[in-house]
Amino acid sequence: MTAELTRRRELPFTGDLPKLPYRLAVPVRAVASRYFARKYDLRVHHEELFPRTGPVLMTPNHLSLLDGPLLGAIAPRMLHQLAKIEAFGGLQGWFLHRVGQIAIDRTSYDPRAIRQSIKVLRDGRVLNIYPEGTRGTGDFTRIRLGTAYLAMVTGAPILPVALLGTRLPGGDIEGFPPSGSRVDVVYGEPFTIDRVSFPRRHSDVRAVADQIGDMLRAHIKAAVAATGHPLPGAPDKKDPDD
Repeated sequence: MTAELTRRRELPFTGDLPKLPYRLAVPVRAVASRYFARKYDLRVHHEELFPRTGPVLMTPNHLSLLDGPLLGAIAPRMLHQLAKIEAFGGLQGWFLHRVGQIAIDRTSYDPRAIRQSIKVLRDGRVLNIYPEGTRGTGDFTRIRLGTAYLAMVTGAPILPVALLGTRLPGGDIEGFPPSGSRVDVVYGEPFTIDRVSFPRRHSDVRAVADQIGDMLRAHIKAAVAATGHPLPGAPDKKDPDD
């Protein structure tokens, strides 16, 4: 492989970005995992499928405000999660930065957030991204392009995750389910997408996104069948930043 081809495959460049902090996340995860285990009837399925080393592109469905904190607490490895930039104000923003989370502007193309996400995967760590892009029905009907692009750039394994019960039928996406509610987290079999060197055409990214969407919809369908825990349907309130 020539030096020029190597350079083109490695675009976008991320060598100038510092590693995201994570040390504060270690004790926070320990406390939060115990809290969620006491608060909910929490059932985790097929955790053995979660890769214990190397880069992972984690792709859960998105139902409610609970999804990010819950997965951040109980995942076998520390997660760097993409979250809307509106959540990064004040003390909460300081905390989210200190535990290694990534702010993304969902209203426009955000090159820094994308480069930070790629660096996380190139550093062999776990990135959690919601392919639907917003909280909703959680059935992966609509898949945005971000997951496909990150997979094509890095070749990181994609880990399907089905969240069931983080929002009850008719529940508010801004709320948490009541204490004692059953929550199922179902990990799926990781799969990979071939890396594609620069340039990556929009049509190619869209085709890969459709392929990933088929895999994720199959996983959510299998998770519902295996657990007997249905999706909650349309939310009572749409994501205000959708």
